[in-house]
Amino acid sequence: MHVTGTPFTRFADRTEAGRRLAALLNRLAGPGTVVVALPRGGVPVAAEVAAALGAPLDICVIRKLGVPYQPELGMGAIGEDGVRVLNEQVIRFSSVTDAQLAEVEREERAELERRARRYRGDRPPADLRGRTVIVVDDGVATGSTARAACRIVRERGAARVVLAVPVAPPDWTERLDEVADDLVCVATPSPFFAIGEFYADFSQTEDAEVLRLLAAADDDPLPSSAGVDRELPLPVAGVRLAGRLTVPAGARGVVVFAHGSGSGRHSPRNRYVADHLNRTGLATLLFDLLTEAEEADRRNVFDVALLGARLTAVARELGGDGAGDGHGAGRGDAAVPETPGLPLGLFGASTGAAAALHTAAELGPAVRAVVSRGGRPDLAPPDALARVRAPTLLVVGSLDPAVLDLNRRARSLLRCETGLAVVPHASHLFEEPGTLDRVAELASDWFLRHLPRPTGPGSS
Repeated sequence: MHVTGTPFTRFADRTEAGRRLAALLNRLAGPGTVVVALPRGGVPVAAEVAAALGAPLDICVIRKLGVPYQPELGMGAIGEDGVRVLNEQVIRFSSVTDAQLAEVEREERAELERRARRYRGDRPPADLRGRTVIVVDDGVATGSTARAACRIVRERGAARVVLAVPVAPPDWTERLDEVADDLVCVATPSPFFAIGEFYADFSQTEDAEVLRLLAAADDDPLPSSAGVDRELPLPVAGVRLAGRLTVPAGARGVVVFAHGSGSGRHSPRNRYVADHLNRTGLATLLFDLLTEAEEADRRNVFDVALLGARLTAVARELGGDGAGDGHGAGRGDAAVPETPGLPLGLFGASTGAAAALHTAAELGPAVRAVVSRGGRPDLAPPDALARVRAPTLLVVGSLDPAVLDLNRRARSLLRCETGLAVVPHASHLFEEPGTLDRVAELASDWFLRHLPRPTGPGSS
């Protein structure tokens, strides 16, 4: 059976694509269904599908075999369990020799094994025997990767294979009809040149985001009555900002994230840290400090006064522990009803750290703790640094010497309790294995130490 959704222009990102795809798969919800994602881009899509269906989420590690002189053109794919699928037509057309094919496969096999170890760790693959398996990617182009994935899950015992993607070329069913029992797609636009042209945000999915989503799927979800996880529109100073609010049951504080230049609420690194904080009982708000139009002007991403003012306004909207503006917020009737009474912390990354310190100076005792990851506190005005009273932790990678020096200088200007944590073997983005986990641990320890138990109407 083939299912195709309604016409569309573009998906905002993979998360939206996953939600729209999930709407076409509701009929498959049930205890016999497993969702299997193709890393990395397919994981954010599949996470939404798995959450909507209440199904387990697993991965199927696949590597495309790209033509040597045109890597984006797939001549085949390899997968776990030794599966190898070739597109003989592309190989002939591209005049790829056996030696070239063998070299590409050797390199991709090594990367496949690295990623399988990275993503799975000690976890065994999900048991697919006798189950309905929904294979999810962020789109289909040539179909080599999807073909290999469907073959893998079939060989692992799947009773029924459903290939589901947000976008594919119009003839995709003809190419893949024989590898899956069902084919489900949100849209099949024409002309079709590349998957990315149908996403407003098609930025690369990082390993940290894959690990975060897999870890979140492993946890037993809380009933909706026990916690909150929702998109939150934030009208601020004449613009409408977008945020994601997560409040675990019995939350003991709320941490607002200020992102760095070129980043936003979908930042995989900040979402990874936020997920860790949620598991320790802290609520989090990740939101975009700028609108999409404003981000196009690079001057805005370094305008600390603008970013700080917006962060301050949003912090007041939370109404947490005295952060109100004198017009109700902070007195139990805030615009965000889930957070009144919760002590407030700020987490700033890169340029967002300067905005966080700006807000800490403006709100005074209402801000109970600040954590900076790879921050640029030097961008905050010196008088703002001197007015910060919240205990502030500066976390910097040892392989980021310029930023480390800037943080040391900024620390000398702070008049509050401060800490400087240097994470070994970490660069500016904390991409090295284990370094982001260390950031999350440091942040949660700092916030839990300095945020008092809530006493307002929002406390439990």
